[in-house]
Amino acid sequence: MTTQWTALFSGQGQQFAGMGADLLAQEPRYQAVVQAASEALHLQLADPAVWDDPVNAPVAIVTLSLGVYQVLRQDLPLPQAGVGLSLGEYSALAASGMLSLADVFPLVQDRAAYMNEAGAKHPGVMAAVLRASATMVEEACAAATAAGTPVFPANFNTPAQTVIGGSAAGVTAVTQALKAQGVKRIVPLKMTVASHTPLMAEASMKLGQRLAHSHIQSAQFPVWSNTTQQPFTADTVTQTLTDQLVHPTHFGTCLKNARPTTVIEVGPGTALTKFAAKTIPGMTAWHVDSMTTLNELRKNWSETNE
Repeated sequence: MTTQWTALFSGQGQQFAGMGADLLAQEPRYQAVVQAASEALHLQLADPAVWDDPVNAPVAIVTLSLGVYQVLRQDLPLPQAGVGLSLGEYSALAASGMLSLADVFPLVQDRAAYMNEAGAKHPGVMAAVLRASATMVEEACAAATAAGTPVFPANFNTPAQTVIGGSAAGVTAVTQALKAQGVKRIVPLKMTVASHTPLMAEASMKLGQRLAHSHIQSAQFPVWSNTTQQPFTADTVTQTLTDQLVHPTHFGTCLKNARPTTVIEVGPGTALTKFAAKTIPGMTAWHVDSMTTLNELRKNWSETNE
């Protein structure tokens, strides 16, 4: 019996210099996705200087994720579901066929520009709170916001990890309050905007207008929304992605709802497979972002499905 799998699509923050270079050199299906992205954006993404430019990080992550997905489809069946984290939802929607390659790359590029513009007007920072309940984090954020230093829960990643985002003063206030309650680990993130908080309201408005011009098609497999915690439909994609910028993500809940037994993280890093292991202990998890990890998966998949 062929193993059923759920695809996890990486979000921002896990990118690394030179990612995908070995795949580009060896995998024709990966090369085709890089070419499609280059044509859609009028950029030469095969050029390492362009690919590694921080301005192009969101596009590079989605390109890598979709390129890896197309390579996996040579050997693996269609996934039973897709779950992306934030930016990763765009990769998931394109993999499912709901967004075309021609549409998704310019859309991701514009989304990043809108977020940077909003961040310049309303500066924000983010931090991961570890080993604290979501309720404790929510209460601390509400108290800081009421005191005039806005900060909000931004990502509910696992039962024991919540990311907060907001003004620098707000994040500092919450950090101090939680440490006073015994929380030992609060890790600042390398983010220049407070994603998934009301500080992104202007970006959300522009993105909604931009999405109105995208052509949405039916999905080949269900893609779970971080925002609604339900699968996207053709009728809900535009509003849900618009709301996503100003509402917290619920990756852990989406994963539980999808009920996977095997997950493969498609894209840079291992953050989502780690979240999966903490959310649903005992599941089988792989990640693919290089020829080495691709060949490891191919070997294990072949042995498991003989």
